[in-house]
Amino acid sequence: MAKIKVLVVDDSAFMRKMISDIINSSPELEVIAKARDGKDAISKAKELQPDVITMDIEMPEMDGLTALKIIMQENPLPVIMLSSLTRQGAEQTLKALQLGAVDFIAKPSGQISLDIEQVSDDIIKKVKAVAGTKQNLMNLNSSRKVPVPGKSIPARTVKPNETLNKLVLIGTSTGGPKALYQVIPGLPADIDAAFLVVQHMPPGFTRSLADRLDSLSEIRVKEAEHGEKVLPGYVYIAPGDYHMMLNVQSRNKAKELYIHLDKSLPRGGLRPAVDVLLESAAEKYWGQMLCVIMTGMGYDGAAGIKKLKERGARIIAEDPSTCIVYGMPKAAVETGLVDKIVPLPDICEEILKTLRNPIGY
Repeated sequence: MAKIKVLVVDDSAFMRKMISDIINSSPELEVIAKARDGKDAISKAKELQPDVITMDIEMPEMDGLTALKIIMQENPLPVIMLSSLTRQGAEQTLKALQLGAVDFIAKPSGQISLDIEQVSDDIIKKVKAVAGTKQNLMNLNSSRKVPVPGKSIPARTVKPNETLNKLVLIGTSTGGPKALYQVIPGLPADIDAAFLVVQHMPPGFTRSLADRLDSLSEIRVKEAEHGEKVLPGYVYIAPGDYHMMLNVQSRNKAKELYIHLDKSLPRGGLRPAVDVLLESAAEKYWGQMLCVIMTGMGYDGAAGIKKLKERGARIIAEDPSTCIVYGMPKAAVETGLVDKIVPLPDICEEILKTLRNPIGY
């Protein structure tokens, strides 16, 4: 079987060697070239057509974001960004994911990470997962984009006592940020549902994701906070390294839903985990529920949708033709409980249609 060919891009000779040694330690992977900056990366990507590129963000002459933009326009290839864990690093990473990078790896201790071997398993796993996704990248680049309204239209005024009757639960991982950019900005400000999102990401990155989505959307988007009330017209994103669950309180004979964050053991190696959210919603929530499982590695969400289905929830899975990694949606489909399989550009409209025409409620 042919090895997965990797191009390693970093301005540090030390980091190029360390990352290459990690990748070459897997018998299925092979570093075919190294590049010292963005210009070098573009040239070698065109010439060698690697299966995967690992790309540093901060480089002289031409940085990783500029190189990524050109590669995605001229010669789309799966690119994994390497970034720092700083606030600035998180914002640059989210910009890279919006431009078309399929995933990222956070360097443990900054630009020159002597301890990069701490994330060696993560590097190998992600390179293997995104290899072979070139066709889906081309599908995504050519697919119609959801119109971005910006905040020129005033966000709706949410009444704190408004009754919550509809809940949409979204789970995603690898390729998820770009998928969310196509779904969340298409939601209208006056929507009568609340959205709870689990996107597998380290701490710090989920806040930047929420802020960026909020700037693109009519609906309000925020990183979830422990103890806050769940309101219609809001999207709540689980913070990195916290499970997001739900609690119910009754006030004046009306039920109210609140967010509960905790650091209980990871589920399937993940925290936050989609399954934890879905099972909590199935146990605690009283109204109409819709669950959407989008692109991602692994099978997180498959166990949770079984519980949701017992409560009459509708389930949507992303179509394999638009998934960066067809793992989580595939596991969901294999349960036999998915109601609709929908390409990414149509998921927003399918959510709105399902909320307008509930079945079983």
